[in-house]
Amino acid sequence: MDDRVYVSWEFIEDFMVSAFKNIGVPENDAKICADILMESDRRGIESHGVNRFKPIYIDRINAGIQKPVTKIDVLRETPTTAVFDANDGMGMVVSYKAMQLAIEKAKKYGMGMVAVRNSTHYGIAGYYATMASKEGMIGITGTNARPSIAPTFGVENMLGTNPLTFGIPTDEDFPFVLDCATSITQRGKIEYFAKTGKDTPSGMVVGRDGLPKTDSIQILKDLVNNQAALAPLGGIGEELAGYKGYGYATVVEILSAALQAGSFLKMLGGRDESGNLTPYHLGHFFIAIDTEAFMGLESFKKTAGDILRDLRNSEKAPGEEKIFTAGEKEYLVWLERKDKGVPLNEACIDDIKKVNSMLNLNKKLPF
Repeated sequence: MDDRVYVSWEFIEDFMVSAFKNIGVPENDAKICADILMESDRRGIESHGVNRFKPIYIDRINAGIQKPVTKIDVLRETPTTAVFDANDGMGMVVSYKAMQLAIEKAKKYGMGMVAVRNSTHYGIAGYYATMASKEGMIGITGTNARPSIAPTFGVENMLGTNPLTFGIPTDEDFPFVLDCATSITQRGKIEYFAKTGKDTPSGMVVGRDGLPKTDSIQILKDLVNNQAALAPLGGIGEELAGYKGYGYATVVEILSAALQAGSFLKMLGGRDESGNLTPYHLGHFFIAIDTEAFMGLESFKKTAGDILRDLRNSEKAPGEEKIFTAGEKEYLVWLERKDKGVPLNEACIDDIKKVNSMLNLNKKLPF
């Protein structure tokens, strides 16, 4: 039974924009941040949506480890590339502008890439990849993050969940969007488990003793204290090819740090030697590839659509009703929620009430 409360998209947008503005985020930037958070809920990815509005953004600004005004310095630029320094501002804002620039460069030269350093959490990676796919381009993005993945045969959290994300235009009603972490799960999902009182499934998290951990609340503490780590995509060890997830996570780490001379691995822990909170200094990268520069957009979209349709129409396993392709389930969620509204669990509702009071917004809440 779904015991969540559904509220209108208009209310959530107005509330978040008002809250961001109240703590110093410029209005246009506040609208970007709110839209990216809502996009996560539109796609059914609640681990990165409104649930994270207070703890990841409002609380970090109030703690002084993230700046509400995003000052972007362009460190280097060529016709097809650029390097931004976000100066610990809003990760969603610098990322939106970075992908915008990558798209502009791709329109002129066929491809564009922008690397970012000294940034903060940028929300749902698929948002930026989809920015490109809406322009008829292939969008690719990735980001490093605070350490949480153990390398294969290790138990220490070294790599972030490091998503490697693709958005690809098709001739269907929705693009192909592959947006997933290179860990077997991500910290946001465990935060969601903790907020909703659920255990983390066995096999997703390994303790320093090499054994699985399932207590979601304790896992979040242990991840910070380096007493637990997420398994890479594929699982622990070589038997289920966890080394592949480990390898892809390392690729994202390198592209999120080496191109922009940024921070990496343990530098991204968010605490100093005394345990005090510090800015995260995350790195991101954004790539746009103009399909028109190859055999043309319409040809590309048709072939991409044919591939996806052939996959969905292939023989199904016994008892299975449907084969999905990446981005399809998210599109179906949006069709269901566009009129119904955004679902909020009890913990998220409590956060909204706290922000409303803390910032003296005086909003009339619909719950």
